[in-house]
Amino acid sequence: MSSQSVHLPLFPRLPALALRWVPVTPLSMALAGFARHLAQRHPGMFRRLGRYDQTRFVLDPTDLPISILLEPRGGKPRLYLSRRKLRGDARIAGPLAGLLGMVHGTYDGDALFFSRDLLIEGDTAAVLALRNAIDDAELDLSAEAQAMSGPFAAQVKRLIALAEARTGVALSRHEEIDGW
Repeated sequence: MSSQSVHLPLFPRLPALALRWVPVTPLSMALAGFARHLAQRHPGMFRRLGRYDQTRFVLDPTDLPISILLEPRGGKPRLYLSRRKLRGDARIAGPLAGLLGMVHGTYDGDALFFSRDLLIEGDTAAVLALRNAIDDAELDLSAEAQAMSGPFAAQVKRLIALAEARTGVALSRHEEIDGW
């Protein structure tokens, strides 16, 4: 078990500072709509949460001035953004790159936890259930955003690829390539 940190890119400073002044309500509404879209396209992900489907998860990207409260609510998710400290049953904190990288399979949650790049507080069994549900769904947030954008899917794809290249943050799932 190593306490050496995984090199995680941090969210760029200027856009992070801008989030201090941008109204959070429109962002919150957009992310809530995205969560509902995920629930419709991946209902098994929410069923897999089992008894934790009513758990209040605080997702805290430590390199951003906002936190997210996710309430799965049995497949009818509610998402709320805030600049204030949020309270929930479980809290997962770490750089945005690590949180998104776990969703896309780029980073191993256990490695991030043991290297102290990721902090888990509260109901750890609920966090494990959430991680397993997300892993099983093999989400690609980029593909989901493209699916939601209809005729603008090609432009969204290019913007996401540009953002990935500029920030180093995994915004999509990349298949592993075997060297054999």
